[in-house]
Amino acid sequence: MPRKFIKRLLPHHSEVKEHKYLKHLGQHLHDPNIWHLNRHSVSKAVAVGLFVMYIPLPLQMLLAAVIAIWLRVNLPIAVAVVWISNPFTMPAMFYAAYRLGAWIMGIPPQNLEFEISFEWLAQSLSGVMEPFFLGCFLTGTVLAILGYFTTQLFWRIMVMRSINKRKERNANTPKN
Repeated sequence: MPRKFIKRLLPHHSEVKEHKYLKHLGQHLHDPNIWHLNRHSVSKAVAVGLFVMYIPLPLQMLLAAVIAIWLRVNLPIAVAVVWISNPFTMPAMFYAAYRLGAWIMGIPPQNLEFEISFEWLAQSLSGVMEPFFLGCFLTGTVLAILGYFTTQLFWRIMVMRSINKRKERNANTPKN
């Protein structure tokens, strides 16, 4: 079953409760619903993580944790999925989101030459913010929906496979 596999990968809930950013959530971390590993909790947690990873803010992990606690879905899964966006993947993810937003808005994408200055930042980002945020919102929403249904389907397939193996094993066992 997927539950056993996921349990091996996830840190123990006591480790998560002591994490430097998450321990500020205090009593909310003691809610047993945010630690359950079932199809619905994990699917919703995957959706939360995929949506939050496209929010261009620092501390996405903390935001995913707060939303997971609020929605009472699996906290470690929601936080772990956010780690897909990291310093190596973010440029490509956010550039693709910007291109999608620009395409939807009918705006030609800008070619930006990077400069380290506040003037450049203020001038360059003002023209790309609307398509960037639109692309991030749409991409995060679509990925969250796809992640939810894919996790539901994967979980069902794994459970059915486990049931069929058990039936085969029981059918091949000699009866006394």
